[in-house]
Amino acid sequence: MTTDYGAGRKGNVAQAAPPPRPADRIASDGVFAGRVPADIAAALPADPFARWSRLRELSGRRLTGRPAVFALASLIVALLASSAAPTPLYAIYQDQWHFTPITTTVVFGAYAIAVLVGLLTLGKLSDHVGRRPVLLTAIAVHAASLVIFASATGVPELLSARVVQGLSTGAALGAIGAAMLDMDRELGTFANAVSPGMGTASGAILSALAVSFLPDPTHLIYLALIGVLALQAAAITAMRETVSRAPGALASLRPEITLPRALRAPVLTAVPVLFAVWALAGLYGALGPALVHALTGSGDVILGGLSLFVLAASAVVAIIVLRRAAAWTVMLIGIGALISGVTVTVVGVSLGSAALFFAGSVIAGAGFGSGFQGGIRTVVPLAAAHQRAGVVSLLYVVSYLGLGAPAVLAGFGVVHFGGLIVTARYYGAAVIALAALALFGLLKNRAGRAAQPATPPGPGHTIDKSV
Repeated sequence: MTTDYGAGRKGNVAQAAPPPRPADRIASDGVFAGRVPADIAAALPADPFARWSRLRELSGRRLTGRPAVFALASLIVALLASSAAPTPLYAIYQDQWHFTPITTTVVFGAYAIAVLVGLLTLGKLSDHVGRRPVLLTAIAVHAASLVIFASATGVPELLSARVVQGLSTGAALGAIGAAMLDMDRELGTFANAVSPGMGTASGAILSALAVSFLPDPTHLIYLALIGVLALQAAAITAMRETVSRAPGALASLRPEITLPRALRAPVLTAVPVLFAVWALAGLYGALGPALVHALTGSGDVILGGLSLFVLAASAVVAIIVLRRAAAWTVMLIGIGALISGVTVTVVGVSLGSAALFFAGSVIAGAGFGSGFQGGIRTVVPLAAAHQRAGVVSLLYVVSYLGLGAPAVLAGFGVVHFGGLIVTARYYGAAVIALAALALFGLLKNRAGRAAQPATPPGPGHTIDKSV
């Protein structure tokens, strides 16, 4: 977009005028008639009001289109990065406050449930009050959760911060997903699919680097993230609003969960793999660093943070590579990668091999990304327009319960049923069993599958009912 500022370059330099026409010549009484000659205009001072005019024009312009999508994607990255940041810090908190792995997994599980509640209750609020008000409020609440983290002196504050963080993240993800589609449907859908994984991966590794190289990491990392969110808030403030206020805000807070009869078979096929991939993510998010330390005997925080980083980064790569593939193919590849990757990981854990553990994590991460996307894409396109929001909500209930509940059970297993390594073996076996169940259902119902070549929405997206 170009704008004609009318006062020449930079808005404060007078442009040279064309040669004066007869009407432009100086009248005999000394008064200029018409256009000012170039030599005289060059000697005149700049128009003192030109700069203010330009500022007014710039202030009236709003961030829209592709730049707005990039800004929204960066906000997803920032939110998910701050949500992953505590993972490498759990060991520090555990040393300071002397709690067990059960507490670690409960804190992580509370975050997962809070995200789910935020998505289900606040995910559609921006359709009625506007995208920007919801996003700015969510950013402010998220920043408040980081303040609680930075000032935490015990487990109650840690748990409170996780709940507040989860609620704000769930509310923001719903509004961001809708705003992305408003701005640029194709780019927004793709960005919404890959941004969560990028945020999780970057948050885990950057937090680990902060622990290793920066002073006072349990405070500094959160303060730095607050600064990033402040920049995000400025970008959202400059963004064009795409929704007019509409009645029904209170009604939108009521969760909408549906399972149409015609979709029971596809949903029952997708549910096991959705639960499995998110359960795997929960294990890495809650106990991944502890597993790495048990396998390597090293207390290196960066090495511990690599577990979640590798899983999330591999998921992003898989989503990008398979974004044009048919939904059935994506889900089949996801299930296969999940089974093989978790098998390699379990073997590595059993043999005490960190190399096998990380190799399996790369493969399992590809299964995580493609398994989730394939599961969503095999179900959502089959739903009628008025059913999609409720169906997607159902799938997210399954996914986020998978993220939180098994991780809490794993914490109890570590403390009461054989320790970390034994728990990881049984956990991996359960994930493999769920993936195998999904494979059986996928092959059985292949004839009824509809292929969708377009990239699907990512976690936290509120489906546009007009799709």
